[in-house]
Amino acid sequence: MTKATLLAGSLVLATSCATAPPPKQAASATPDAPVAVSPVTTAPTKGPEPVKPTGNAINVHKVRWTKATPVAKGKKIQLIWSSGVAPCTVLHKVKVKETKKRVTITLYEGTAPKARNVSCIMIAVEKTTTVTLKKALGKRKIVDGSKT
Repeated sequence: MTKATLLAGSLVLATSCATAPPPKQAASATPDAPVAVSPVTTAPTKGPEPVKPTGNAINVHKVRWTKATPVAKGKKIQLIWSSGVAPCTVLHKVKVKETKKRVTITLYEGTAPKARNVSCIMIAVEKTTTVTLKKALGKRKIVDGSKT
């Protein structure tokens, strides 16, 4: 609060140190009402990209697969793994070793020869390939050969 007083031709100004009360917060139109949030949507995924071995890759190395599913009454195995985009990353070959107790499957990837002067983006793509066994899987265990 401010008060001005005129004394003998002088102006005396008196002030107080009190603070004004805090302003009242605006009341919500609907207190504690849930807030509607729209989910972020992306293009629908169509599943893993089917690929076949090229047999001509360079800089070949083993790659881990993430899922192996018996199909066709156990006569085939569908493999799924994460990889880069072609031609920078291609499936070179799939090695299958069958014994009485296990089926060891090893994926080999590399770079396609035509990718020598190509800029490669660093993005993961889910890929799939299917291998045919000599004998139905039965009770044999499926093993990732890249881990051995």
